[in-house]
Amino acid sequence: MNLVPESPPLLRAEHLSKSFPGTKALDDVGFALRASEVHALLGENGAGKSTLIKCLTGAYRRDAGDILLDGRSIDPKDTLHAQRLGIGTVYQEVNLLPNLTVAENLFLGHQPMRFGLISPRRMNADAEALLAQYGLAIDPARQLDSYSVAVQQVVAIARAVSLSGKVLILDEPTASLDQHEVQMLFGVIRGLKARGLGIIFISHFLDQVFAISDRITVLRNGRLVGTEPTANIDRLKLINMMLGRELAEETRKTGRVAPARTDTAKFRFEGMGKRGRIAPFDLDVHAGEVVGMAGLLGSGRTETAELLFGVSGHDGGEARKDGRPVRLASPRDAVAAGFGFLPEDRKSHGIISELSVRENIVLALQARLGWMKRISSRRQMAMADDFIRRLDIRTSDAEKPVGQLSGGNQQKVMLARWLATNPEFLILDEPTRGIDVGAHAEIIRLIEELCAGGMSLLVISSELDELVVYSNRVVVVRDRTHVAELVGENVTAERMVQAIAAPEKASAYAASSETVS
Repeated sequence: MNLVPESPPLLRAEHLSKSFPGTKALDDVGFALRASEVHALLGENGAGKSTLIKCLTGAYRRDAGDILLDGRSIDPKDTLHAQRLGIGTVYQEVNLLPNLTVAENLFLGHQPMRFGLISPRRMNADAEALLAQYGLAIDPARQLDSYSVAVQQVVAIARAVSLSGKVLILDEPTASLDQHEVQMLFGVIRGLKARGLGIIFISHFLDQVFAISDRITVLRNGRLVGTEPTANIDRLKLINMMLGRELAEETRKTGRVAPARTDTAKFRFEGMGKRGRIAPFDLDVHAGEVVGMAGLLGSGRTETAELLFGVSGHDGGEARKDGRPVRLASPRDAVAAGFGFLPEDRKSHGIISELSVRENIVLALQARLGWMKRISSRRQMAMADDFIRRLDIRTSDAEKPVGQLSGGNQQKVMLARWLATNPEFLILDEPTRGIDVGAHAEIIRLIEELCAGGMSLLVISSELDELVVYSNRVVVVRDRTHVAELVGENVTAERMVQAIAAPEKASAYAASSETVS
């Protein structure tokens, strides 16, 4: 790949900071985009990518720092203002109107007029000419949703460029595209680059990042880690930057010794998978065992957890508990089988902010019993008080709305909800993300206590050192496939990073996937 020659930045962010209650989402971040450049912006969840983009596009007002476009300071008041200044954005979920025609979407808000009325004939002709610049020969009079997601993405890009024309931000544009459609989109991106646009490309597919980008900027925990020319960085170094991992001697600490086990696993999953989400895999989990799961964002970690808990269903394979088949067609089935699931996004898929600590704790148990067998108020209070004491949930009382608690205490309430059901198999997806140091240590202690009590656990975490501390085994996931299992002395942060960074092998499964969560 040819390196982009040095040139003054088209877009520059200097000392950008943005805080929310209890969180500093951006901390003195600098970023520079050149004209005729595809610049990848990478980082795990919570790294600050979305906040940076929202500050650049006016969706958020920055707390500090400056944004310069063509060398001049700008202060976008909202996304429409940013668009007028020259900054357009296209998201993974196409933000157009599917029930309108292609032409109507392209020119919505600035339709060509004739004698004071919209001219459909001229609009369709202009749309046809505009789309021809992107290699699309389609009927602009047809409804947008009659075309593939890839075509809709190109239409969204054409609209954004026509309205802005300087900077284009593509946020996970390939997440729902197959391999052929990705190549089509890349052709469009290269064409825009040749026209002088600066393009910010956000993706968790590292092979695509290496294929299309000129430079890469990595954020972690709201701070800038660094910017490197793509040609000067390899996968291992990039993953180290994203995970905050230097392969030093101290990372060679080995995990816990596997517990004594019988030949038969407590839980066995054979050939479980779902097309487009996670390739078929086998997984055994014994009583009193913690199986860790490592991988980058989008690798298939959460998809594995959701499949095991019946959230997404599975195409084939079977699950067994104590040697007997278990149905996992829905979360209700999973709960009935003794499963619990703490999701990664506790705000959207976990806590119910308006309900009290007590109500959140009893929710899963009440759902399992059915609403005709209501848990008495007295028993609810006793359960809530017991878990508040056992998990050291910092709240003035059990009736306080859980949304008023800190992130760490919300996480403990979520744990209490599932512990109240006495699960035999507990799935924890990023249980320590976004919580303070003290709560972080307490969650790890709880994981070890649950394991010692005989519970089976699957714990997903981006914190590799954390996985080393409590895991008996670690499964590594890459490209929506379980690619390695580390046991004993191989349970080290170094081995995990090496497995995550192994050269991409474009499997038939990955190439033919229709959707990516």
